[in-house]
Amino acid sequence: MIDIIERQPFRIPEFVAEIGKQRIEGFPVEGFVYGEGPRYPKLMLIGEAPGETEALGGIPFTGRAGKELMKSLASIGLSREDVYITSTVRSRPYRYGQRKERDGTFTERKYNRPPTKKEILAHAPVLDFEIANVRPELIVTLGNVGLQRLVGSQAKVTELHGKPLKQPVRFLRELTDVEYEWTEEIHTIIPTFHPASIFYRPSHRPSLEADWLEIGRVLKERSNEVCILARDETSRESRNSDGE
Repeated sequence: MIDIIERQPFRIPEFVAEIGKQRIEGFPVEGFVYGEGPRYPKLMLIGEAPGETEALGGIPFTGRAGKELMKSLASIGLSREDVYITSTVRSRPYRYGQRKERDGTFTERKYNRPPTKKEILAHAPVLDFEIANVRPELIVTLGNVGLQRLVGSQAKVTELHGKPLKQPVRFLRELTDVEYEWTEEIHTIIPTFHPASIFYRPSHRPSLEADWLEIGRVLKERSNEVCILARDETSRESRNSDGE
């Protein structure tokens, strides 16, 4: 029964999506990308925000960075179907810029940009709902934006990557709040670099690969602990049955 439940896909209710869409109105963003994956996954991956490819297709991490992410998952024996993928902001933040064409002319186009604190706050209720209801074994933050959203602006991925953090996470208690509070529940969070970081900083690749090996090690350790607990419980039930 548990295996069947774990494979059931999770999707936020439309009223939660509408809250996010309404709160982000007026900001220079476009599209709305739902999180994707099963309830009770091994991992919840929290990125920054959708890019152009994701905003158009409506599926998280399907662009160039997504291919790198799939390689990281494969390195520890996981696939997209095993994890829940989401982001801090669900709409693509953009800015206008000029691109020089081959004929020497310039065209104006939209470029990706990091989300602002106000945009992150606008979509905070959506991520809060996912964390509370998806209930992953581990949370993996991809880059500084997701990490700081959960544990505060003092956190830096360059200092914390690959290190399991066991602590509460920040959430909005009321929709009108502008300051985060801390959950009572303790979560296990492992920060790592955003998969796109290796495109502009290739020196991050060895650290990124090592982080994913650590994520795999922690998952295996947790799985072994569950097996031991289940075995002990079965042994106790057997002894009780024999004594009746």
